[in-house]
Amino acid sequence: MSVAGVVVREDGRLLAIRRADNGAWQLPSDILELDETPEAGVAREVLEETGIHVEEDELTGVYKNLPRGIVALVFRCKPSGGTERTSSESTVVSWLTPDEVSERMSEVFAVRLLDAFGGQRPHVRSHDGKRLIPAG
Repeated sequence: MSVAGVVVREDGRLLAIRRADNGAWQLPSDILELDETPEAGVAREVLEETGIHVEEDELTGVYKNLPRGIVALVFRCKPSGGTERTSSESTVVSWLTPDEVSERMSEVFAVRLLDAFGGQRPHVRSHDGKRLIPAG
């Protein structure tokens, strides 16, 4: 299981990273440690990848990569301190507008950030690693 944080600043910008391994824009995320709660895992991952401390707000979505069998829990978070910095997992850390998210990220990652603003929560979606798979 993986966890990811949709970190939203007061001005509505969203925290995103450019991954070091494949150059893709994504939200801070990774595999949950066996001995930690999802909320603690989100805070740890965001801090490790971006230098930003967060407070978890709410679960906004559950996303399953069907071919890989990975389930991602995505939480909306508020920044609570720290300074943006890159890590061994990120080459760029940036605060993006929702339009920039849609332009830079693949569909399966952009939807996770954009769902955090949708009315119905949590969203439950499946994908094939590149495209969403319609429910039903």
